[in-house]
Amino acid sequence: MTAALTTAAAGFGTGLSLIVAIGAQNAFVLRQGVRREAVLAVVGICAVSDALLIALGVGGVGALVVAWPGALTAVGWIGGVFLLGYGVLAARRAIRPAGAGLETEGEAVTSRRRAVLTCLAMTWLNPHVYLDTVFLLGSVAADHGPLRWTFGLGAVLASLCWFAVLGFGARLLSRFLARPTAWRVLDGLVAATMIVLGCTLIAGS
Repeated sequence: MTAALTTAAAGFGTGLSLIVAIGAQNAFVLRQGVRREAVLAVVGICAVSDALLIALGVGGVGALVVAWPGALTAVGWIGGVFLLGYGVLAARRAIRPAGAGLETEGEAVTSRRRAVLTCLAMTWLNPHVYLDTVFLLGSVAADHGPLRWTFGLGAVLASLCWFAVLGFGARLLSRFLARPTAWRVLDGLVAATMIVLGCTLIAGS
């Protein structure tokens, strides 16, 4: 039971570290939340999409490791290097921020249908989403062996919590997330998490 909770917590922390990054998808969810336009639909699409992609990553990479045990070493090294790269980029953003935080200003999405289509495009046409959820989370999950699905469940919960807070708490978060300093702190936390995970994956390979 303790091992399962620890693994789920690791999945939650890893998933949150990958999801909490300044970008078009988060900006869109925040903007919809501030304007209270199709918030439930947008949050639902983001959370369900992440859940499907995370399941694909955990199942796909896990199946590869079961079929070819030697793949765990390769996946560990490749995933570890990617995580270290993510960590370095996040650390660089924390030290030298590129600009402002998330902007809530912009063209309004006037219909639920348009909001849904925009959200689907930002989620499924973004190559970084596949790298984060399918490959990176799948790689880290594979390192947990039989508990990889517990790890994946933690990551899914992190995605749901983040998008729910971002969408439904937008009016409270908008002022905070609009500050570059807030993202420097978040990027610093993300950098530390990614570097530790990357080193752990490589060391265990």
